[in-house]
Amino acid sequence: MADFEPIDETVVYAGAFLTLVQGRFRSPDGEVFTREIVRHPGAVVVVAVVDGEAVMIRQYRAAINGHVLEIPAGKRDVAGEAPATTASRELIEEVGLRAGRLELLCAFHNTPGFCDEYSYCFLATDCEEVPHDRQGSEERHLTVERIALDRVPELIADGTISDGKSIIGLLLARDRLA
Repeated sequence: MADFEPIDETVVYAGAFLTLVQGRFRSPDGEVFTREIVRHPGAVVVVAVVDGEAVMIRQYRAAINGHVLEIPAGKRDVAGEAPATTASRELIEEVGLRAGRLELLCAFHNTPGFCDEYSYCFLATDCEEVPHDRQGSEERHLTVERIALDRVPELIADGTISDGKSIIGLLLARDRLA
């Protein structure tokens, strides 16, 4: 397979944690084309399982102006921090759980058609309750919910769970623990 070649990129917008760039590329046949790309620091997602139930959050998401039922997650916004450390920190911050065991289930590109975000998905078990430390408006107003792992396919099919990272994590955790 012939390779595409990046030529250059121009920053269109730089925000608090993401940057929008316009990149120029050369195709294998020499055509030069542009693409808008969102640069993102990456993320972690955590399926915490307690007594056969996944610990989830229902949180407002401004991009869709609605609440989403999802697994705990967070940006990899601490330079040099290992993904497992970020996952542990996010689990404590959002739902007040410390994982006794944290296992990497997979890593994936969230939306490679326009964004370079890369996420690490962990399974957290043997959890103990600790004080949470919610950051930001959305987190301060989230609710914690638990769902039985055996209900995951039904909740995905009926649209109750529509978040991609949660679907990936929940299905992998369900399979791993089966």
